[in-house]
Amino acid sequence: MKIQKVIYWVATGLLSALVLMSAGMYVFNYENIKVVFANLGYPTYIIYPLAAAKVLAVVAILTKKSAWLKEWAYAGLFFDFLLAVAAHVAIADGEHYGAIVALVLLTASYYFDRKIFSS
Repeated sequence: MKIQKVIYWVATGLLSALVLMSAGMYVFNYENIKVVFANLGYPTYIIYPLAAAKVLAVVAILTKKSAWLKEWAYAGLFFDFLLAVAAHVAIADGEHYGAIVALVLLTASYYFDRKIFSS
């Protein structure tokens, strides 16, 4: 059980850091992110709301105040990462590896959260 908690906290910590750094880039490096979103075919007006949603998802996952909200946070991040992989593969820019790593961390975090905390 102890090793499972370690895996959960490592995966969740790395996932949280990755998502918060991504949200930070959306806010503090807006002009470059705007170009990337345009190249991917996404509208640029979703950058700030997506940054806010990512921060709120991390808060929901880490605080565990609401199981329902935590499930939606995991789901939202899953679809965000999945669409990121698909968009980067579609334009063949080779930048999809970060989203794949995020999907692996998300899956590990979700799996061990369910295994440990859903008794």
